[in-house]
Amino acid sequence: MPERTYKSDLSTDEKVLMAIVRAAEIFKRNHSAVFRKYGLSFPQYNVLRVLEASMGGRNKMSEVSRIMLVPGANITGIAKRLEKDGFIVKKPLPGDDRVTLLEITPKGQKTLKNIEKEKDDWLTIMLEDLSASERLDILDKVRRIIRNGRNGTHQ
Repeated sequence: MPERTYKSDLSTDEKVLMAIVRAAEIFKRNHSAVFRKYGLSFPQYNVLRVLEASMGGRNKMSEVSRIMLVPGANITGIAKRLEKDGFIVKKPLPGDDRVTLLEITPKGQKTLKNIEKEKDDWLTIMLEDLSASERLDILDKVRRIIRNGRNGTHQ
């Protein structure tokens, strides 16, 4: 048996947070592979999901940026590629040309529908041995960790 050359010296707190990061990375890697089949990156998929959930399938670029926690300059590039590929259209806000609206197209909606089963299959695999109440409990705890991280300050 090979000798172990690594022994974690992380504290329990670091192990918890690193486990969350690792789970998120596995989730992202698996889902990114699905999205690539449809010509989308992970952030592009997320923009389409935000627009799909927005009233009328459209939202201000700045609001999409805020929801996704992505800098405005990054959303600009993502939106440009989505528009070039026909997944969204960009248009000025009526009455205020300084504000850009993003709107999901029928192609974008159809693509999300086509992705859904394969994406959901990965979710099922990752969460298969957790009950509904355990999933909700984890969700609550992770949200609390996120809130603490956002509200906390480091001296």
